[in-house]
Amino acid sequence: MSEEVVAKVLSGTELSKETKSNLKKQTDALAEHFNGFKARLVIVQVGGRDDSNVYIRQKIKSAAEVGVEASHVQYPKTITQNELLSEINKYNSDSSVHGIIVQMPLDCIENIDSHLITNAVSPEKDVDGLNIVNEGRVAIGDLTGLIPCTPNGVIQLIKRSGIEISGTRAVVLGRSKIVGAPVASLLLWHNATVTVCHSKTKDIEKEVSKADILVVAIGKPEFVQGSWIKPGAVVIDCGINSLPDSSKKSGYRLVGDVHYSSTSLKASAITPVPGGVGPMTVAMLLSNTVQAATKVANDIFKSQWNLDILPLKLQRPVPSDIEIARSQEPKNIMVLAKEIGLKESEVILYGNKKAKICISTLDRLKNINNGKYIVVTGITPTSFGEGKSTTTVGLVQALAAHSKKNTIACLRQPSQGPTFGIKGGAAGGGYSQVIPMEDFNLHLTGDIHAVTAANNLMAAQIDARIFHEATQKDQALYDRLVPTVNGVRKFSPIQLNRLKKLGINKTDPSTLTAEEITSFSRLNIDPDTISWNRVMDTNDRFLRKITIGQSPTEKNHTRQTCFDISVASEIMAILALAKDASDLKERLSRIVVAQDKNIGNFTSSKDVTADDLGMTGAMAVLLKDAINPTLMQTLEGTPVLVHAGPFANIAHGASSIVADLLASKLVGPDGYVVTEAGFGSDIGMEKFFNIKTRYSGLLPTTIVLVCTVRALRMHGGGAISPNVSITTVEKEEALSKGVANLQKHISNCVKYGVPVVVAINAMKADTENEWKIVRDASLQAGAMDAVVSTHWENGGSGAIKLAETVIKASEQPQEFKFLYDLNMPLQLKIETIAKEMYGAKSVEFNENVLNKLCSYESKGYGKLPVCVAKTALSLSGDPNLKGVPTNFTIPIVDVYVSAGAGFVVTIAGEISKMPGLSTRPSIYDIDLNTETGEIIGLF
Repeated sequence: MSEEVVAKVLSGTELSKETKSNLKKQTDALAEHFNGFKARLVIVQVGGRDDSNVYIRQKIKSAAEVGVEASHVQYPKTITQNELLSEINKYNSDSSVHGIIVQMPLDCIENIDSHLITNAVSPEKDVDGLNIVNEGRVAIGDLTGLIPCTPNGVIQLIKRSGIEISGTRAVVLGRSKIVGAPVASLLLWHNATVTVCHSKTKDIEKEVSKADILVVAIGKPEFVQGSWIKPGAVVIDCGINSLPDSSKKSGYRLVGDVHYSSTSLKASAITPVPGGVGPMTVAMLLSNTVQAATKVANDIFKSQWNLDILPLKLQRPVPSDIEIARSQEPKNIMVLAKEIGLKESEVILYGNKKAKICISTLDRLKNINNGKYIVVTGITPTSFGEGKSTTTVGLVQALAAHSKKNTIACLRQPSQGPTFGIKGGAAGGGYSQVIPMEDFNLHLTGDIHAVTAANNLMAAQIDARIFHEATQKDQALYDRLVPTVNGVRKFSPIQLNRLKKLGINKTDPSTLTAEEITSFSRLNIDPDTISWNRVMDTNDRFLRKITIGQSPTEKNHTRQTCFDISVASEIMAILALAKDASDLKERLSRIVVAQDKNIGNFTSSKDVTADDLGMTGAMAVLLKDAINPTLMQTLEGTPVLVHAGPFANIAHGASSIVADLLASKLVGPDGYVVTEAGFGSDIGMEKFFNIKTRYSGLLPTTIVLVCTVRALRMHGGGAISPNVSITTVEKEEALSKGVANLQKHISNCVKYGVPVVVAINAMKADTENEWKIVRDASLQAGAMDAVVSTHWENGGSGAIKLAETVIKASEQPQEFKFLYDLNMPLQLKIETIAKEMYGAKSVEFNENVLNKLCSYESKGYGKLPVCVAKTALSLSGDPNLKGVPTNFTIPIVDVYVSAGAGFVVTIAGEISKMPGLSTRPSIYDIDLNTETGEIIGLF
């Protein structure tokens, strides 16, 4: 009698340990290579079956061992199918979740289709491999996706046996969707000849006896006998069954679908039960999770975009802006979104040419290092403008379309006031524009309207609160503020905030004393101190001063007030400076709208805030979509983020921090974000650095300073009107004097320690010698270079040299520094700005301004940055003083705090927050062709 051969035991426990050890190395590498990137798994459970809880604890423990962050989410038995589907969709949309499993069986009261639930899990996150898409991939031999866990574990155990799968005869007992069918497909695609047996198969014993590889998943305890087995076969037992056994403490023993003792004497290798396939199922689950997370990480961190560039059809002479814009058909915005690495779930479409990008995208991209940050500013402009926006667009077209650098332009949304007034649009011009330019310059995605609604809701609440406090006694007022609803009386969350602010540590409305009721109910707003005005997005000079409350129903509660233009609202500045929704809400709560009249003088009075008025949540709701930047494109099909448009005078005049942060992540560390500061370096750039940069944390790598020969000639005393005839000598003499203005702006830039590139925005009347005068003056003043750019005429190809110079400048060592320390007194900050940026000899403060500054410091606003509102048409406070004025004084006539935005505003001279319409505004030229739907006369 020959010696019996005992089969090699294929320990799933041992193999799973090795697998998990390798997975831990992979997750460590992910974290190291991708800035702390973490694989995350969500386990969804319905009900609370004890056996399911055991499995879940095992999965969570194993996940921790391999460096996967696992979360267990448990829903009640009463959950409905639609509710469960909705919850799963939340995790499908959550970019931080890489794997989702739904623990089966569902322990529910409602009738829920388990197949529908498993198919609801996104195929990219279906780490169980049960989604019909992943099953289908396996069936057709696509093994690059997420393979079902138990079948994959089976294959790994077969490989562990040492047998060469290719060319063998494999028999699979069982055809279940979860194990049998996918195992058969996997064996087939590993080049085995596969037979699948099931309950209808005749003479199973004979089929089994032919198998070199036998996989059993039939659900019958000890069904397969050793006598059936081909000598030397590899046997994988996927079954687990309990049989009564009085010798065991538990009263039962676990067995597989194979009779182990007899089979192990004929097989060359066999899996035990337990400790065989089971541990490998969990290991493969985690392997799928790490695979899914790695794919996400690679997608996030891929370096180079593959943009489909739109060729320009250059015409001579250059047509009007709107003709050029209409001659170019934009890409479908979803195509562009995918080109720059956005997911479909992160894009909210507004038609097919513009879309909102969810700020939640920042969570997905948080581990990416920021791109290089380019700030475009300008010299002191003429009334024609010197082309900052056009240069910004031309530069990004050159960087993205011609230099093949990941580049995004971040631009402000223009107000409709100037659009229908005299300034024109802000989408750039010529062959360096954002398209569709009509959308850009009109309603876009409604952000300005949302700001208007939020602002005016606050204004309505202020006057309503004054009225109700004046016409009701304390108890009646309190009863209306905290009413009983369905027999229940309670404070709203925002009312609890007010109680906390007042130092009243109570949550039951019935327990307040009479004194506490009065303190809670009465804001005692002093109407003379109200600083919150109504707004509208239209130039209307007759709203600069109005009287409200004249209806008899307001009982003589009239007061004088005014309208501002919408972009001058503090809410617009807040939208531009908030880093996320929570920051937005917190800033809204801090808005100061007035002082109370309890004390009677400004220095000692208390601030009345948006939170006191109960307005924070309501305004946040109105702005919930507005916080998402809008994606558009240039004429050459490169991406642009358009977001926010704060007034460039009484606010900081720059696009949003959210847009800049998002763009910085999307372009990646080797890419470029080009954004624009309002006005010239003395106002816009100064505010950009000392306000916006402080809050964003994004440090600039290069300053692009835009100038025109035309403007510099004006600063030298020359004429800029094309109708005035002057000689070449006269032009160059004026230019040689006027470059002093450019040199002052270069000096301003250099003070921040950032490389400066001068962009000479070329015009047809310019000469080579004029450009040389400008370049020589630029280099003398400390600019890295001065480059002539013809982007208006030629698009991105006309700014290639500018782009090359910007790339070179951005590689220089960074030594950025702020102009002033936040710990300096407010007065000293103002003086520093005036002297360093404007060249003022001194600053003049009246007594009222000094008192206010003192009060703001006592109230904790002293460490805020300062926003000086002055004319943009001169370095001084007098718009008529051109060039580089000297020996002048800046008068500060008023000051107020924008507590929500986070800066103190000082008014230098005559500043209007509501522009007016001219005698002949652009309104006369704008019309709608009702047959074609085209807008006529818009630039």
